[in-house]
Amino acid sequence: MTTVYLDHAATTPMLPCAVDAMAEQFARTGNPSSLHASGRHARRVVEESRERIAQALNCRPGEVVFTSGGTEADNLAVKGIHWARGRARILSTAVEHHAVLDPLHWLAESGGADVTLLGVDAQCRLDLPALEAAIAQGGDDISLISVMWANNEVGTLQTISEVVALAAAHGIPVHTDAVQAIGAVPVDFAASGVDALTLTGHKVGGPFGVGALVVRRELEVAPLLHGGGQERDIRSGTIDTPAIAGFAAAVEETVKHQAEHHARLRALRERLVDGVRRAVPDVLVSGDPERSLPGHAHLRFPGCEGDSLLMLLDARGIECSTGSACNAGVPQASHVLLAMGCTDAEARSSLRFSLGHTSTTADVDAVIDAIAPVVERARAAGVKRGLA
Repeated sequence: MTTVYLDHAATTPMLPCAVDAMAEQFARTGNPSSLHASGRHARRVVEESRERIAQALNCRPGEVVFTSGGTEADNLAVKGIHWARGRARILSTAVEHHAVLDPLHWLAESGGADVTLLGVDAQCRLDLPALEAAIAQGGDDISLISVMWANNEVGTLQTISEVVALAAAHGIPVHTDAVQAIGAVPVDFAASGVDALTLTGHKVGGPFGVGALVVRRELEVAPLLHGGGQERDIRSGTIDTPAIAGFAAAVEETVKHQAEHHARLRALRERLVDGVRRAVPDVLVSGDPERSLPGHAHLRFPGCEGDSLLMLLDARGIECSTGSACNAGVPQASHVLLAMGCTDAEARSSLRFSLGHTSTTADVDAVIDAIAPVVERARAAGVKRGLA
């Protein structure tokens, strides 16, 4: 049975250029912190990779701090900036990834931080007047504002430029989790005005276990790890040269082809949504129809359990998700959909199809062909259990 993989928001297959870049380094030996020839070669690979990522994102090479992935980068931004600034309040949104929400909860419970999670509307758009009001309550006491660039579940793009404008008037640093945005939409660090930005390798066709926090040189960040003082003394630890080489190759490749990738995925997504609507007329589409990621199709099927739909599709060789992969298997409704005003039942009736560089028209058509009988079976099962 052929597998149709439509869960690129969870992870996307590695690009050949990233595989080749890693394979070349696997055959070499050398710690980038060593002073001998092998160490100097490894250091050169790391610094050239840093420059390639910086060029792709329009930041300075010294602003790229390598981490083990997006979760560490988010933790480093949220905790590190908050601790370094020594102020009580943090502003964020109710729809952030748990890599941001959980550190915020920990800071509130263990460190006495005053955390405000701002609401969103039914399309997952940040309530900007609420943000402005929260800043007005005491901007001098806010350590940072963290707002994701693109939502990982429904695909809505936030208006980061407006967040930055509100924060800048009070000198408040802005962090954005741009894990889903890199390579999908234009991301320019310098032009955006943000102070810190998270990205990770496995969402752009690079390897697992590597990411980066792009952070302005002028912004002080307290480290989470202490040791050898690598990465500007912000992130100690032996640097993973092969992973960084693969990461840089993937970032460079995805950003270079972002515009054509966007157009191709947008067309595939529209074909998918239109086809599902014809097959299941009462399907509901979540997210902002005007400002969203090109390959995200978040659909709600009234009278169905998303987990049932997922397993029925999986039996047909079609792989998607019910939301964030980090919450897979957890029997609770999506915090994102609940924040958007969905009921628990509505939130649990959803599927996320996320397309990527390997997605094809045949993949989309396979979903369209399968969805009606799958929904019919899921609804019948729901009726038997008294869910519909």
